[in-house]
Amino acid sequence: MIFKRKLYEKMLRWKKERNGKSALLIKGARRVGKSTLVEEFAKKEYDSYILIDFSEASTEIDELFGNIRDLDYFFFRLQNLFHVTLYERRSVIIFDEVQLQPLARQAIKHLVKDGRYDYIETGSLLTLKKNVENIVIPSEEHSLVLYPMDFEEFRWALGDNISGDSMRQIFIMKQAIGDSLHRKWMRDLRLYMVIGGMPQAVDTYITTNNLEQVDEKKREILSLYNDDFRKIDPSGNASRIFMDIPAQLSGNANRYMVSSAISGRANGTIETVVADMADSMVVTMAYHANDPNVGMGLSRDFNRYKMFLCDTGLFVTLAFWDKDYTENTIYNKLLSDKLSANLGYVYENLVAQMLRTAGNELYYYTFPDGSNHNYEIDFLLSKGDKIVPIEVKSSGYKTHKSLDLFCEKFSSRVGEKILLYTKDYQKDGEVLCLPAYFAWLM
Repeated sequence: MIFKRKLYEKMLRWKKERNGKSALLIKGARRVGKSTLVEEFAKKEYDSYILIDFSEASTEIDELFGNIRDLDYFFFRLQNLFHVTLYERRSVIIFDEVQLQPLARQAIKHLVKDGRYDYIETGSLLTLKKNVENIVIPSEEHSLVLYPMDFEEFRWALGDNISGDSMRQIFIMKQAIGDSLHRKWMRDLRLYMVIGGMPQAVDTYITTNNLEQVDEKKREILSLYNDDFRKIDPSGNASRIFMDIPAQLSGNANRYMVSSAISGRANGTIETVVADMADSMVVTMAYHANDPNVGMGLSRDFNRYKMFLCDTGLFVTLAFWDKDYTENTIYNKLLSDKLSANLGYVYENLVAQMLRTAGNELYYYTFPDGSNHNYEIDFLLSKGDKIVPIEVKSSGYKTHKSLDLFCEKFSSRVGEKILLYTKDYQKDGEVLCLPAYFAWLM
C-alpha cells in the first residue's frame, strides 16, 4: 500500500524552490519507506522518471558512472537502457540506495550543474558516510530525513483523517477532553505502540488484521537490522548492544551500560561502534546534558547516553525476541490497558520516538538524591530561551518529585513543566499533566 507521508510536502517545496539547483537526498533507516515515497513522488510530480536501484543495477549501468564527461551520451544510454524518454526540466532521475555506487553520488555535482533534469537520491546515513573514500562529496544536495510513520501518519493509514487536527487544537487550548474521547485516543495510541510505524508492519495489519503476522513482519525487519550491524562490526558487539536495548531500559539505569551488554569494557572501538549505530538511524540516542540549558548540545556527554529503538512497534517485538508471539505479554497488556509499572520503559521508548520524529534532539538529566540513587528527568527540550523538562509515566499517577526538584534547582531556566502520562489533561500546580498521545506535537 502507498501511505501518505508528511515528508512529501517538504519534497514539493524542494522541487519548487530549488528548481533543479540541487539534488534531493532522502536519508533514513532501512525499511522506513524511502524508495516507495520517492517513486510515488516521481510518478505524480514529473512527466517521466528513471529509477536506478543500485542494489540490483547491472554492470552496464554501473560502468556509465565511470566517465560522465559526455552527458549527452550518458543520458542517451540511460534512456535506452530503461526504455524511458526524459524531458528537460520535466523529468527526474532517482538514485536508489546511492551508497552502493559512490561514483553516482559524486556525479551529482556535474549532473546538477548541467540542469536538464532533477535528481533524487535515497540512502542510509551510515553507509553514505562510509562509502565516500576517494570521491568528492557533492555540495549540491538538499537533505531530508524520513522516519517511521508518526502517530498521525499511522492514523491516516487506518483511514482516520480527523484525529490529528483535533489533537492539535486541543493541545493548543490545553484542556481536558472528557473520558470517552480520551479513552479512544489512548486505545489508538496503544495500537500504534503495538504495531509501530514501519510501513510494512502497518500494511500487514491493514491487510490481515492479525497481530501475529504483524509480529512476523517486524521480526524480519529486526533480523535485517541485526545482520546490518554484524556487517559493520564483525566482532558482534554492535549486534549485542542492539539486542540488549530493551533489557537496558527495563533495568532503569541512568545510562546505557555497554559493559553489561558485551561482557567487557567499553573502549575507543566501542565508541566508534555506537556512533555507527546512531548513524544507522535504527536507534535513537538521548545524551546526558551535563549543564541543562538552552543549547544543550554544548554540554552533551557522549559517554553517558540512553539508547532507544527508532520504532516502538519494533521495540515491543525485540523485548520478547526469544519468545513466541503468543508469549509476548506486552501485546495483551497494552491492548487491555493493563501495562504494569515495570513495563513503563515501553512508554519511554514511545515518547523518545515521537519527540525525535517531531524534530527534537534528545537529552536527559540525572542528579543525586542524597543517597545511592539519582533523580532523573526523562527528556529535556529547548523552547525559545527556556528548557522544557519532561517526565514520563506509564500510569495515571501524577507524582513528579524528580520534576519538582529539577525545576527548583534550575528555576530561572525552566519554561513549561510537563508530565506525560495515561490520564486526561489536568494541571497539578505548575506542572502540565498531558496524555502521552500529545508527545508527537511537542
